Amino acid sequence: MNAVDTNVFVYAADDYEPVKQAKAVKLPDQLVQTPSETWLLWQVAGEFLSCMRRWESTGRISPADVEANIRDLLAMFPLALPTQNVIVLSLDLSSRFSLSHWDSMLLAACIEAGVDALYSEDLDVATTYDTVTVINPFA
Repeated sequence: MNAVDTNVFVYAADDYEPVKQAKAVKLPDQLVQTPSETWLLWQVAGEFLSCMRRWESTGRISPADVEANIRDLLAMFPLALPTQNVIVLSLDLSSRFSLSHWDSMLLAACIEAGVDALYSEDLDVATTYDTVTVINPFA
C-alpha cells in the first residue's frame, strides 16, 4: 500500500514551483493506476488544509480555492483515520530513529494503515522505517 506526504499535494497546488508541480500532479494519477491501494492519511489532509488556510490568509488563494483544493484531495484516495495506537507507536519511532514529532506521527499512521511506500521529500529517501520505505517523487 502507498501513502503520499503533504508536501507532494502542496507542490501540486503550488505554481511557484513548476518543476515539482508537474511531478506532483502526475503522482496521484500514477498511483490510481497501480494495483496497490493508496491511502490519504488524516494528518496529511489536516496539514494540507492548514497550508491552504495560510495561503488564503495571505491572499494567495481564495476561500473557494481552499474548499476546491481540499475536496479534490479528499476525493483522490480513501481516508485513513488514526487510532490512539498511532501516538504510542510515534513515540517509539521518534526515539529509535531521532524523528520529529510530525514525521514520527506520519510514519506511525503509515504503519497502522499497512502502508509500505511513503512518497515524500521530507524524510531520508530510500530509508525503511520498520515497514515503511520513503520514496522521493522529485528525485
